[in-house]
Amino acid sequence: MKTKEWHVLTAVIAAGLMSFSGVLIETSMNVTFPHLMSEFNTNASGIQWVTTGYLLAIAVIVPISAYLLKNFSIKKLFIIANLFFLAGVGLDSIAMNLTILLFGRVLQGIGTGIALPLMFQIILMKSPMEKRGAMMGIGTMTTAIAPAIGPTYGGLLLSTLGWRSIFWFLVPLLLLSLVLGLRSIPSETVVREDRFNWGAFLTLMVGLSTLLIAVEKLSLPLFVISVIFLIGFYFFNRRLPLLNLHVFKNMEFDMLTYSFLIYQAMLLGLSFILPNYLQIGMHTSATEAGLFMFPGAVIGAILAPISGRLFDRIGAVKPILTGIVASATGLLLMALFFPVLNFWFLMATHVLLMIGNGLAYSNLMTVTLGTLPEHESADGNSILNTLQQFIGASATAIVAQIFATTVKTAPNNGVMLGSRYGVILLATLMLISLVLFVIAKKGMQQRA
Repeated sequence: MKTKEWHVLTAVIAAGLMSFSGVLIETSMNVTFPHLMSEFNTNASGIQWVTTGYLLAIAVIVPISAYLLKNFSIKKLFIIANLFFLAGVGLDSIAMNLTILLFGRVLQGIGTGIALPLMFQIILMKSPMEKRGAMMGIGTMTTAIAPAIGPTYGGLLLSTLGWRSIFWFLVPLLLLSLVLGLRSIPSETVVREDRFNWGAFLTLMVGLSTLLIAVEKLSLPLFVISVIFLIGFYFFNRRLPLLNLHVFKNMEFDMLTYSFLIYQAMLLGLSFILPNYLQIGMHTSATEAGLFMFPGAVIGAILAPISGRLFDRIGAVKPILTGIVASATGLLLMALFFPVLNFWFLMATHVLLMIGNGLAYSNLMTVTLGTLPEHESADGNSILNTLQQFIGASATAIVAQIFATTVKTAPNNGVMLGSRYGVILLATLMLISLVLFVIAKKGMQQRA
């Protein structure tokens, strides 16, 4: 874990603190949405771009991470990511309108988009194989613990110092990340050999952005435009690959990728549904809505490195299968009994599904990348992180659209119905994930 120049654990923590800050700011802002809707005179579909715009910025930057990692040193990328994040936090801390707030979120998204694959690439390339599961657990814990703190952090600061203070308190954390990174990541000479495929990058950026807006607006013309641009990306990408799409020829990789992405959809979808339902539907305060998310997310975060240890000792199948079953059970209970669940029983179902998240999430990423040969690990890492952020943004946009539409059509109980419909969608996707993992585990057991 320590070479002549590298301090791997410290480097992972440094990159992880940046990723942690990204998830923290994302989940802490969700509890401010009712307040921001009033302050900026917008609805749920408009204010969700505070999260969706940020995730979209990450989804646009992450695809080029394989190119960046091959052509620039890790230390240089780390510094650039940190400076982008600091600039975004600084801008949002003084934002006086929604446009400035969204621009700052985009800058933070660029920083996080570089930092996330950087953290996992350090683990994949610098940590020994026998410790990789535990290290992936530690890396995932830095981002998994953020949802535990985020809503509580956001709710407390919103109630005391105002929503802009949510950004102020991140500055010391980012500066600590910068200091740790400068000390633990050595300067390395990297020869730039690849040309950057601007055609593939621009068509992918426009295609993903348009697709997300099409989902949010339920617009068929925009959907057609997004498909045209994504087809354009495919042809540009064939000549000079920006993303190595050949990894999708591996069916085991495809099925495990689906299971991994559904966890991202669940985490981001529920982080929108539950705080808004609690505040608008159950009339709790922002602080109470934040505290609601705390127990489950803490348990999930603590289980992440423990499940990584289990992965190293007994393999991936048992902890992942147990985790998916627990998460599916929690979502089904929440979906079936949503109208009659009080604050505490709703929290119990959330804790159960987060136990499943802690057991399965980081191990799914490890085993998914493990299906690829080593020379494709950077490509797989880039693709997984790209899809992870886009799915998170899409899930937020979809549940926000369901929420807003149902509230509009059913004023009396639309908040409850919209929330329940969103949970039912997530539960269905998780059941599909369970089926696909059962199919994929045969190949995993043969490989073991």
